Amino acid sequence: MNDNYDQIKNKKKKAKKMMLWFGIISLIMTFGGLTSAFIVSSSREDWLYDFPIPNSFSYSTVVIIISSFTLIFAKFFFKKGESFLTQILLVVTFILGLSFIFLQLSAFENYIALGYNFTGPTSNVTVSYIYIIAILHIVHVVVGLISLIIVIINNFNNRYQVSNMLGFELASTFWHFVDFLWLYLFFFFFFFNKIN
Repeated sequence: MNDNYDQIKNKKKKAKKMMLWFGIISLIMTFGGLTSAFIVSSSREDWLYDFPIPNSFSYSTVVIIISSFTLIFAKFFFKKGESFLTQILLVVTFILGLSFIFLQLSAFENYIALGYNFTGPTSNVTVSYIYIIAILHIVHVVVGLISLIIVIINNFNNRYQVSNMLGFELASTFWHFVDFLWLYLFFFFFFFNKIN
């Protein structure tokens, strides 16, 4: 009976991990398509070369890298049985995620101050692409933050054990993916700008 239960549990665990990776692969394809469209569109006559990259984008990059480390340490201390320290690090990760979004929105304000709106007569196709890509990424950061809230609540209620921390693992994998995705996007914009 126990063997049957363990098999079903392992199958469910594998299925949930597989679903997450299918989602991640589809996101890689989506952002790959968007950055490819960005490159193709650079041949347009109205393309903005040497487009500005606000400092807020750089600051947000540092913040999201730190958030990955705080989540890694949260998982490390959880496995050591340090539930309180784990909780603090999870909350810090969440706060850093909110800070990332705030800094991204500040970057949009910088673009608007420079006269580059998302749409309308003062919009520019180059910066509009950056808006779309960054906003779509922010949406996935919000999904990551919702996952972190669930992990924070479950950890507070002692629902995870070292042998059974699937929700924690799934949220961590997604959060690290979203972090690496932003690193890719930031350096894509940075180097594309330098090359052109």
